[in-house]
Amino acid sequence: MSLKPVYISAFDVDDAWFRALSEILDHGYVYTIDRGSYEGQQRLEFDFVTIQITNPSHQIIPIIPEGVSIPAPTDMNYVQSYLTYLLTDQKTETEDYTYGERLVDPKIKVPLEGDLYKEIPLEVNQVEEVIKIYKEKGYGTNQAVMEIGMPGDIKLVDPPCLRLIDTRIRYGQLHFILYFRSWDLWGGLPSNLGGLQLVKQYMASEIGVDDGQIIACSKGLHLYDYAWEWAKIRTHKDSIKALEGVK
Repeated sequence: MSLKPVYISAFDVDDAWFRALSEILDHGYVYTIDRGSYEGQQRLEFDFVTIQITNPSHQIIPIIPEGVSIPAPTDMNYVQSYLTYLLTDQKTETEDYTYGERLVDPKIKVPLEGDLYKEIPLEVNQVEEVIKIYKEKGYGTNQAVMEIGMPGDIKLVDPPCLRLIDTRIRYGQLHFILYFRSWDLWGGLPSNLGGLQLVKQYMASEIGVDDGQIIACSKGLHLYDYAWEWAKIRTHKDSIKALEGVK
């Protein structure tokens, strides 16, 4: 057996979510989680997936049709609050990191005695640096990439799912290329893409270019078993093909 990458072409985030749900019910790999969120439960997961969204600004959250009795995976209020999470370094005492901290004020943790540690700021705002690169040096570069992941994350109980936000300006538009090591398809994907789309729109405006596409890749885009029936209802499927032959 070999890995089976899936490519999804979508118009906007709503379309991407619907198509990904449909594809994972047919082509997902079923397994029981040994380590990670919801240990002991089953989930469907793509071997690898690439989702290209050509017009992400058109509809940045999924729309549940009238009469469909399933919960909405996110809403605009949440996405707007998520934007704050992405563009500030605010975090609670119980959080090891936030995406925003890693983007605008990343810090390295240095262990001290016992359970104590100190944080050393790297003194870089990656969002503003990328904007500066494009405005001052031009668009012909492959160096304008923003990193979320750090080597020490391997020791965390909940390491970051989003690891990389790569950027490109081509054809007069700013595009995002994303990599998620693991990605919850039901609730995570819509909120993540909605918030990141707003970040991209802000950066494009600051640079002085048009807003572009999102291409998101993951070897861990998954659907937890609690959402399987919801996914069937939303995609009008009577069964989950991926479960056929699975005991």
